[in-house]
Amino acid sequence: MKFGTDGVRGAAHTELTAEFALDLGRAAARVLATASNTRLAVVGGDTRESTPVFDAALCTGFSAEGLEVVRLGVVPTPMVAFEAQRLGALGAVVSASHNPYGDNGIKLFAAGGVKLQDEVEQQIEAELERLTTPNGPAGLIRASVDHEPYMNHVLAILEGRRLTGVKVVLDAANGAAYEVAPDVLRAAGADVVVIAAEPDGRNINKGCGATAPEAVAAAVLEHGADIGVALDGDADRLIAVDHNGAIVDGDHIIAIAADDLRALGQLRNDTVVVTVMTNLGFRLAMRDAGIDVVETAVGDRYVLEALAAGNHSLGGEQSGHVIFADHATTGDGLLTAVVLLDAMARTGRSLADLAAEAMTSLPQVLVNVRVAERVPDVADRLADEIALAETSLGETGRILVRASGTEPLIRVMVEAPTREQAQQVADDLASHARTRFA
Repeated sequence: MKFGTDGVRGAAHTELTAEFALDLGRAAARVLATASNTRLAVVGGDTRESTPVFDAALCTGFSAEGLEVVRLGVVPTPMVAFEAQRLGALGAVVSASHNPYGDNGIKLFAAGGVKLQDEVEQQIEAELERLTTPNGPAGLIRASVDHEPYMNHVLAILEGRRLTGVKVVLDAANGAAYEVAPDVLRAAGADVVVIAAEPDGRNINKGCGATAPEAVAAAVLEHGADIGVALDGDADRLIAVDHNGAIVDGDHIIAIAADDLRALGQLRNDTVVVTVMTNLGFRLAMRDAGIDVVETAVGDRYVLEALAAGNHSLGGEQSGHVIFADHATTGDGLLTAVVLLDAMARTGRSLADLAAEAMTSLPQVLVNVRVAERVPDVADRLADEIALAETSLGETGRILVRASGTEPLIRVMVEAPTREQAQQVADDLASHARTRFA
């Protein structure tokens, strides 16, 4: 297996095996521990029925290379990143994030809770090819399930403020944050209704969570809540819904946070970092607000790299990964939820009002074209067709044609003043792609 956009991921026990997890732990230990001079690793995972097997194998791999391993149990990805930062340790998460239960994956963090750069992943892949029998003593593996440091870390962003009076429906996606997320929101003073917090090993993300926000929207209307927040399986991203049940995606959440942080004097360089998938409406709103936008490739690790390179404080993705760089080393859905709730509590305004004021989304259409094999340079090879389509849209629309990072797909994304126009342009470009590459 190879690293993809966010770690390694595949069908449990066929594509991703326990033997591979053990070897990956060994290879990662050799590369990452050597680079940072740490001998400690922290490991957590989600609620999939296959996670304990891969967790054990990964821990064994770390231990075989002499690392001491702390098993955190079922915890969110951002909690693993936080513990890696707090302890100066390597970090690893067994999770396939928003994928169905039959998949699983492994995400790695360098010492300090930082996501890996491409060249480091390549070093680990090379090390996998030359593994030999360990020749040193194995490290200790011990369990430590203590949510309090992470809870205090998330609550610290409130600076002592309370969320009293805000009624929130929390959809835990039957995933990794099903225990800690309700505890954090209740500790902050919110009135919390919890759904999808009864994992059985197979119901993670099933009809719930950030990939199915209709569930939390229905619960918001049923309970008369002020807001709904839906995490994904490993809780590193968030989709919200307002009191009317309308979905508030990552673009709107980042726009709200950008306006709020600048009002608080905490938006460094008056700049926000987003990916090429971010809606044109976001860019127009930031332009009108006098906030600069830095654009990266798809993937929160690229957002993280740009945040660090420019010393910026806020970035994220339309999918709901939001990174508050002054508070976390990765996207954190629970932290994002607390930020949204805090903005509502401080301003006395509804999420619907905050979202409408922050930006207006242009209609966006995404068409996936399955091809025989990946076409990394598809935008260059369809340059003439794309240029012609862009001429028809002028400055009122946007086109993005790219290869999927994980599948043999060409993704055609078009934004335009109307959905009908966006659909027509997207279908035309998809037809060209099928003719050329399918």
